[in-house]
Amino acid sequence: MKLIIAYIQPDRLNSVKQELYKEEVYKISVTNAMGCGQQMGYTETYRGVEVEVNLLKKVRIEIAVNSSFVDKTIEAIIRGARSGEIGDGKIFVLPIEECIRIRSGEKGEGAIG
Repeated sequence: MKLIIAYIQPDRLNSVKQELYKEEVYKISVTNAMGCGQQMGYTETYRGVEVEVNLLKKVRIEIAVNSSFVDKTIEAIIRGARSGEIGDGKIFVLPIEECIRIRSGEKGEGAIG
């Protein structure tokens, strides 16, 4: 069991979801996030004052999958999020020690679904 965390551009969320659905990955959590990487933000003028914006809007996707779904989930995220430009995002893969379905008490890979 693995937890896949991806940070992507907000405008790429729909295409990532579509690619995940094609791979039969339906259970995801999505959170708005802010951060910076190689993009390092930008400078704009607001009411005559120069303002440096270095935290950019991102979307954080979390997906818990069984081992057999790890590779195709990662590939689907890459297909949906890649534009070839700086700022496309990052994917992190973490081990899950245990998963428990609250409703039934089911544990392990069966609880992930």
